[in-house]
Amino acid sequence: MRIVVTGGAGFIGSHFIDKLVDEGMDVVVVDSLITGSLENIKEHIDNGAVQFIQQDVQDFIDIEGEVDSVIHLASIASPKAYVKYPVNTLKSGSLGTINSLGLAKVKKAKYVLASTSEVYGDPQISPQKENYWGNVNPIGPRSMYDESKRFAEAAATTYVNEFALEVKIARIFNTYGTRMQIDDGRVVTNFIYQALKNEDITIYGDGSQTRSLSYVSDTIEYLFRLMKSDYKGVVNIGNPEEIRIIDLAEKIIEKTNSKSKIIHLDLPEDDPKQRKPDISLAVKELSYSPTVTLDEGLSILINWLEEKIK
Repeated sequence: MRIVVTGGAGFIGSHFIDKLVDEGMDVVVVDSLITGSLENIKEHIDNGAVQFIQQDVQDFIDIEGEVDSVIHLASIASPKAYVKYPVNTLKSGSLGTINSLGLAKVKKAKYVLASTSEVYGDPQISPQKENYWGNVNPIGPRSMYDESKRFAEAAATTYVNEFALEVKIARIFNTYGTRMQIDDGRVVTNFIYQALKNEDITIYGDGSQTRSLSYVSDTIEYLFRLMKSDYKGVVNIGNPEEIRIIDLAEKIIEKTNSKSKIIHLDLPEDDPKQRKPDISLAVKELSYSPTVTLDEGLSILINWLEEKIK
């Protein structure tokens, strides 16, 4: 199989490339490297397993030869990055989706859209099922990311209706693991970095808000099975194990033997108070449940980050 992956040099994208190469697939990566790193996939490029094209998905995507599947992972997904690059964030979710859908249409390829739990906004129900329409502020400080993904889902669905494209939409919940950028503003890396440096751990609000954290290998297994499956439509991907932010901070302090103290800052506008996926559809259709516990995943990431910041 020949697979085109946009955003394949990023955090989730590069782990997905590892999986595709391990499965013996022919892989083409399209990435602008705005937030991705060539180092993440350099070994695969050097040994000829991956063809790399440095290009922004906002521009027309032209790939020579046959393509079996297009996986659209390109996105500016971390809070710091999408505040720094707000227009690029909008365009990667809108123009990037249209361009990658166009490639799939021309090549008669299957299409997988990496969407996000952010389409649910600050949810008023828990856990969140695929049929929940969400509670999103379309003009808030996070809207450039949230709304670009909602547009992406609408665009993919329109291509299904008008062109009979085979589309699968993965709503990915909070994922963590190696190759995350240390300073990307995400809660797990923030806490671990601060703990390893014995700095104050900053919690926004009182810490009662929750997240459900999926280790990257579980997210990748779901994505791979989705790509290979006959399932069409939307599916939640994540780990339903829910933890309060204050408890996460205390767990990381304990696991790192840190001297860090916890301090509280004002909760940012539109910061979701709860995240918990209903993954019953994924378990049924993809025959998989998460296997990496939070303690196991945190230990792996802590060890990796310790080496990175030495």
